[in-house]
Amino acid sequence: MKKLFGFLAVLALFWLSGCGTKEAAPESSTSSEVAGQKINAYYYAPYENMTTVEDRLRAAGFDIVAAYPVTNESVSIIITNDALKEAADKPGRGFAAILRVLVDDQNHRIAVTNPVYFGKAFLQKDYDHTLAKSLTAALREALGEMTASPDVYAYDELEDFRFMIGMPTYGNTYLLGQGDNASLLTKLEEYKNGEDVVFTLPFGDSRTLVGFDLSDKTKTFVNKIGSENAEVLPYTILVEEGNATALKAEYYIALSYPLLSMGQFMTIATLPGAVEKELKKPFK
Repeated sequence: MKKLFGFLAVLALFWLSGCGTKEAAPESSTSSEVAGQKINAYYYAPYENMTTVEDRLRAAGFDIVAAYPVTNESVSIIITNDALKEAADKPGRGFAAILRVLVDDQNHRIAVTNPVYFGKAFLQKDYDHTLAKSLTAALREALGEMTASPDVYAYDELEDFRFMIGMPTYGNTYLLGQGDNASLLTKLEEYKNGEDVVFTLPFGDSRTLVGFDLSDKTKTFVNKIGSENAEVLPYTILVEEGNATALKAEYYIALSYPLLSMGQFMTIATLPGAVEKELKKPFK
């Protein structure tokens, strides 16, 4: 309880001090067309059943990594392709190896992560706008006419995204465990007989992205702050170079909910601690 109150006190101090001025990311020749713009985090497409969506994604060149029921009324389809895996095959960039498609029965629509938004955030200075545009075109081919979601953030600030001053950025990850890659993956598979491993995606010579199923109690945060963005789950763990890491919840959840208000954030103030605790358990 003391830790929670301490966290809230510091959070309030950061909020009162304001968000400050963020430095714009260097503009590359491939991304000049979106520099200075607000970028939507998601696209919405006309509703189809899951089987149809998966078939169309495969026809457009994507591989289905997993289909994960997030809520009683939505399924998150995890997808990848060779170009995504190649772009993510660099130190610290592995979280960019996938895209997420939400079959949303509640809102009767399909939602998909925007390759520009999450690509710039996760690939950082390695971001390739030409690749992001080709991925967007493939998604449009698969899902039909897509409209931008209202969740937006400045492109120039995505590389240095943080919820507010003092909060984590992309590089401030959880260090969950250390050892050789094979032993780290074995620990994940042996923990609770592997029931929390949603998917295992190896790519490159020595990188693996693992989808991890958080507890039912922890996952309820999507209902508190917006099940329309439920494709945020499953949480992912990156195993590379003898380390198992994950994006800090204060960063990842805020990035995935760019319209998140301070009031909403306070309703999930205990979430970062819960996520970190659960992700570390397999590596003890």
